[in-house]
Amino acid sequence: MATSFALITGATSGIGLALAHCHARAKGDLFLVARRGDALETLKQELIARYGVTVHTMVQDLSETDAALVIWEKTQTENLHIDLLINNAGFGDYGFFHETNPARIQQMIQLNITSLTQLCRLYLPNMIAKRTGGILNIASTAAFQPGPGMSVYFATKSFVLNFSEGLYEEVKAYGVRISALCPGPTSTQFFASANMEGSRLTRLMPMPTAEEVAAMGYTSVLKGKAVSVYGGMNRFMVFLLRFVPRSWARRITSKIIGLH
Repeated sequence: MATSFALITGATSGIGLALAHCHARAKGDLFLVARRGDALETLKQELIARYGVTVHTMVQDLSETDAALVIWEKTQTENLHIDLLINNAGFGDYGFFHETNPARIQQMIQLNITSLTQLCRLYLPNMIAKRTGGILNIASTAAFQPGPGMSVYFATKSFVLNFSEGLYEEVKAYGVRISALCPGPTSTQFFASANMEGSRLTRLMPMPTAEEVAAMGYTSVLKGKAVSVYGGMNRFMVFLLRFVPRSWARRITSKIIGLH
């Protein structure tokens, strides 16, 4: 008999790490995926010691082609039933599109969009057949507007949000929960990875902890909430975008990001 697990990508830092603790605290078993084997092993031992749960790990870079299939085959080989899929892994980049390394653009699209989509396609049919389970996709408040200076990143998160909402409607009759979590700037390693340390955005926006954001996302997918935006100011900004001309949204976002 298969054992039920939550699969979390990008599990060793930031929101993914906090989500791993959320699920383990609820006495849920885990299948954790990340690029760094040493960090995965440290996290595994910590979760087992603290919560007494079962933890499997896999070293895998989801920016690689066919990474999702490799993960799927691993869980099938080990007879692990994934009843909660959390697509957290992702990264951004900061700068003019025409100056960005083309390989980094391709990796971002592969990670933020392609691998996420493939994982959903691989694990969703079994959830539908069993009429239970959930998928939490980490989007962003970036999903609600264009992002000059981070054009590809904003576009990938727009895909994640719209894709998740579409899936929500498709599968809700089967008892499967789909949720998109849309945090704003959060105190994680994201800004260092995106070469944004010291940027105007990091100075202007108050940042919640990864733990605060993760708690909301975890609760949202368990409750079957289609979209959750963390923070009152972020929700207000998203609401205002409904009434702001697109040309204004582009210019305002450009100023906030601070590329010019």
